[in-house]
Amino acid sequence: MIDITGKIYEKIKSIMDAWSEPDIYAISFFVYSNESYEYKDFSNVSSFAISYNTESDCEGADAYDEERWNYAFWRQDEQMIIDPDAPDELIDLLYAWYKENGIEDIGEEDDNCYDEDFNYIGKGPVGHYELLQIVSEVAKKLQTEGYIEAHFGKKLPIIIHGLEYAWYDIEATKKANPSGEADIFIAAMQDLGMIS
Repeated sequence: MIDITGKIYEKIKSIMDAWSEPDIYAISFFVYSNESYEYKDFSNVSSFAISYNTESDCEGADAYDEERWNYAFWRQDEQMIIDPDAPDELIDLLYAWYKENGIEDIGEEDDNCYDEDFNYIGKGPVGHYELLQIVSEVAKKLQTEGYIEAHFGKKLPIIIHGLEYAWYDIEATKKANPSGEADIFIAAMQDLGMIS
């Protein structure tokens, strides 16, 4: 059985161990699919990167301001974990995990992904939602094992998202922050009308 969650967890911890800015207030787990991303014979695949934002980056922003929570305003200095443009052992392991779990047609999208009101109800291209679940489990482990609080000296939200804040991103973020670490983010994004 392939332990993709454990491998991603260890890689993330090794990167976060070097993060030392004292005013980090939120961590980004950016999971994004793009038609131009290719891996072997698959296209429209997902990537995964991590980063953070600091109080200095959004100086003067209120606790519920868009500048504080919308990734478009962040510094976006990502460190890649799963990168289709630079394949490594970890992306190979992810695709072996897909195969082991019977996940086929990676990158394909369901034609019925909108409801009658044109709200997106799909799960992204095949493989995207599954990667989100893995990422959410890793984030939850970082929270529940106390790594985040111990390393940063305080509780921080881990926000799981793409460029948009789809329903499955919010679901994954809630799951990743089981003690309410992301409650202000959720409330702010609701107030801003970016999520329902």
